[in-house]
Amino acid sequence: MITRKTEQRLRFYWLIIIGIFVIMLVRLGMLQLVQAHAYRTQSEENRIRIIPIRAPRGEILDRNGVVLAKNKQVFSVTLTQGGGLSSQEVIDRLAQILGSVYTEITPEYIQEQIKRHKGRRYEPILIKRDIDMTMVTRLEESRRDLPGVSIEVEPVRDYPSNAVSNQPLAGHLLGYVREISAEELVAFNQEVNEDEYYQPGDLIGKDGLEKTYQNQLRGRDGARQVEVNTYNRPVGEQVTISAVSGNSLVLTLDINLQQAMEKSMDEVLLSLQRQGKVKAKAGAAVVIDVKTGAILAMVSRPSLDPNHFIGTMSQEMADFYYRSQPAAVINRVIAGTYPPGSTFKPITAMAALESQAVTAQQRLVNCTGAYWIKPYIRCTGYHGSVNLYTAMAKSCNTYFQEAGRLAGPERLVMVGQDFGLGMRTGIDIPGEAKGLLPSPQWKRDLNARLLGEQYEKRLSELEQKYQDQLAQAVDENTRNELLRNLERERKRQESLYDIDFNFATSWQPYDTFNMSIGQGNNNYTPLQLVNFTATLANGGNHYKPYLVDRIISPRGEIVQQFTPTLLNKVAVSPVTMAEVRKSMEGVTAPGGTAWSAFRDFPASIRVAAKTGTAQSGRQGDDKKKDNHAVFIAYAPADDPQIAFAGIIEYGGHGGSTTALVANAVFREYFGLNKQPETPLSPEGNTEGNLPGDIEDLGAIEGLDDIEGPIEAVDDEEMPNDNLTDNLTTESGLESYPELLDTPNLEETTTR
Repeated sequence: MITRKTEQRLRFYWLIIIGIFVIMLVRLGMLQLVQAHAYRTQSEENRIRIIPIRAPRGEILDRNGVVLAKNKQVFSVTLTQGGGLSSQEVIDRLAQILGSVYTEITPEYIQEQIKRHKGRRYEPILIKRDIDMTMVTRLEESRRDLPGVSIEVEPVRDYPSNAVSNQPLAGHLLGYVREISAEELVAFNQEVNEDEYYQPGDLIGKDGLEKTYQNQLRGRDGARQVEVNTYNRPVGEQVTISAVSGNSLVLTLDINLQQAMEKSMDEVLLSLQRQGKVKAKAGAAVVIDVKTGAILAMVSRPSLDPNHFIGTMSQEMADFYYRSQPAAVINRVIAGTYPPGSTFKPITAMAALESQAVTAQQRLVNCTGAYWIKPYIRCTGYHGSVNLYTAMAKSCNTYFQEAGRLAGPERLVMVGQDFGLGMRTGIDIPGEAKGLLPSPQWKRDLNARLLGEQYEKRLSELEQKYQDQLAQAVDENTRNELLRNLERERKRQESLYDIDFNFATSWQPYDTFNMSIGQGNNNYTPLQLVNFTATLANGGNHYKPYLVDRIISPRGEIVQQFTPTLLNKVAVSPVTMAEVRKSMEGVTAPGGTAWSAFRDFPASIRVAAKTGTAQSGRQGDDKKKDNHAVFIAYAPADDPQIAFAGIIEYGGHGGSTTALVANAVFREYFGLNKQPETPLSPEGNTEGNLPGDIEDLGAIEGLDDIEGPIEAVDDEEMPNDNLTDNLTTESGLESYPELLDTPNLEETTTR
């Protein structure tokens, strides 16, 4: 029998049950009616994934359509969070599999990639790009243990190797791509529309043309909307938006000239090293169209393979590119600055002729082996009575020092600036150095600053010294004596400063002498040298060098056509330039300093040139042995089409080393495929190899009236042997040793 108390309890329990049921009905109603849309959306988000389709970058081609940079399809691993297992289990398992081959992949690495995608929970996160087929198989076999892990196919940059060198051509000017950094991601996305946003893991141009033309080369990514299962794996595709390739670049570069120049540069460097010139590991050369400023070939050594920069770089490879000496990452054509040596002498010649103090036919000096004014810079021979034509052919230091003295430093600077020396050319790749064309004002400003800093440092040290002594003074007399001594020391330092300031900031005669023969503080890039050579060759039109001829769309339409840009018309008279051009023909004629390198050239293609042997100016180098080999040239001399400039670090004489690279380029350009009867190889000295025949020299107009002995000599310059001695003995600058070797500006050194 149910008691009243039991009945009340049952009624209470029923009320509770009914209440719970009512609450469940209300909740169900809310889910079905009120919040149905929201939960349906969430369900769709859990079931639907947007998978990006990476757009291929545009290709980079030479002027003939040969592909220099393209794309290849690779397998990449992505991770989308929200699978069946816990996130950490998946991360650990994925790191274990990938890390067995790619050691940089650790759980911590994967967590870092996830953090970079914060706020993009359902987007695939790139974990590893470009895995091999063996790894693809392993991941597929473990797919049930790796929910959310997918293998995608995407395009990455590929730089085809050249059959001759087994590495890509023109690596430095092409540049390379790498993953966008967190800082770049923020900066780039501030400059583009929302539908063009960059994502973590995107590859962007980091150097060279890849960087300059990033916006044009970059394509527009597409997307796939797919349905996924509980393991976050696609089971059906709903919508696809196709990716659009980037625009392509057609360069001014000629692949045949590029290959010939790279091959020759490598051969010359190897030959020099075999001869014992172990420092000869770096070089640079560039060829330009003299009528437009278009770059036809550009090489920098040590070489750079852009493929090495995609993905993870080994420590050994990083050391080679960034820390080795010479560092391979530097494009020495635009970022390497060097003393030009005697390749500066055409500038000196034009300045002297424009001053009207000298004529081309005038026998200006009687060269007896050294200049007669301190610091008595030596010539390398006894050239006798010489005019411009002989002086250029023989590279007579004595002649050009006197020519520079008569022209004066202001005119030397004016002509140099007119031809673009000591200023950036504006070429369309990043990292161009300014170089340095020294001037009286530059010297005054620089040394005044350096001397002032040194003076302030000396005074500060002096004050500190006496402050310490004054603190220990035991009586007033000692203190007063110390103060008097301090005042005397101050006045002495002021006196020394005044003396040194007057000397150190003044342009001295030897500054002009050094400048006239391309030494001292002259520092220019090979690109500046080739542009000055081209400007002289074409009659004074100073063009801006450029590398891209046109930009074309994926459909082949021209998006942008580039045309020559005239920077300025030089003020030097046509008559003066004609005389200097004529004198440069003697350099490759019998008896000239580059005759040995061009003796195989047909008479129908005359080459005008200038050799240079420049002291490196680097600390610890031997001033008499550690010389850079510099060479400039253009051809044909009677109707110039292309110009060349190059340097081989520690290569010795430009006429017997770097000139061989020019020879190879000119032979390719003019179709001279016949091999010379005598193999050409770098020689440390042309002396003895040059005929030195006066009758041959007389074949060049203006060389037939030479008096006095002429010797066939090399192009060695020794301008600075006595410079330090003069500074220390005449100026009192021994108290400021930092000024004895005037440092170059920050941009004008190449390590």
